[in-house]
Amino acid sequence: MIGKWIVGSEFGCTAILNLRIYKLPHSREIRFMKVFSITIALLVLSACATSPLGRKQLMLESDSDMNQMGAQSFDEMKKTTPIEKDSKTNAYVRCVALAITNALTPDQKKAVGVTKWEIVVFKDPTANAFALPGGKIGVQTGILPVAKTDAQLAAVLGHEVGHVIARHGNERVSQQMIAQGGLVIADVLAGKASPEKKDLIMAAVGAGAQYGILLPYGRTQESEADLIGLDLMSRAGFDPRQSLELWKNMSSTGGSAPPEFLSTHPSNETRMHDLNAHLPESLKKYQAAQASGLRPHCVL
Repeated sequence: MIGKWIVGSEFGCTAILNLRIYKLPHSREIRFMKVFSITIALLVLSACATSPLGRKQLMLESDSDMNQMGAQSFDEMKKTTPIEKDSKTNAYVRCVALAITNALTPDQKKAVGVTKWEIVVFKDPTANAFALPGGKIGVQTGILPVAKTDAQLAAVLGHEVGHVIARHGNERVSQQMIAQGGLVIADVLAGKASPEKKDLIMAAVGAGAQYGILLPYGRTQESEADLIGLDLMSRAGFDPRQSLELWKNMSSTGGSAPPEFLSTHPSNETRMHDLNAHLPESLKKYQAAQASGLRPHCVL
């Protein structure tokens, strides 16, 4: 059987949760008992927003709330993580970050909702960088040996700013809210089942939400951010071909990665394939930026 629940939001978004309920083979001990395995699939029929690449998005939070959450999270990190004091490192990161943020179009600036970005370098060996709603950019020092040139760091920061432009944070929060709603529904459906059967149902729902909704959407968002970032770095005057070199460096850092279908990120090979497919268009924008005088030269 298929049950449908309509989920609405204050912004007029509507989505349908399709819950497919199957009767599983029963053992002799539970011959007359039903054990349900529930898989949640999210179908967005109408959405409040469209991503920069034309994908429909479900948004259940206001942009102002997301900006506030981003600012609070950033302030908390500044309190708990050492901040890099080296002036040359800070100047280098700011040079790249400002070139990227200055390349935003008027529509992209409107989507971000702030006029000034806060840029902080954190003293952390992890190869990572991030951007948060509210115009916050964090760069961890561990990314600098991996992103070996200013153009490669521009690829990283363009990607992270791309997440903010596309409002992926809001989308992820909304997906989590939908997934939690599915768990509540499953709890009702489990009714007076024994604790063991109830745990089985809830585990099935959790797995369905994790691998059927949250992770695939995560990969889609990552791929979108890659392409938005490629566009940003090209229009800022950074060579987009360096984005491929960045991912070659990331691949060479070693470490085991989960299969792509169990990861929130596309594989490095998938990313490089997609970036390479968009290089011809990006190279035209890069050449136009260079011809107009945009030639960033950020040196560490």
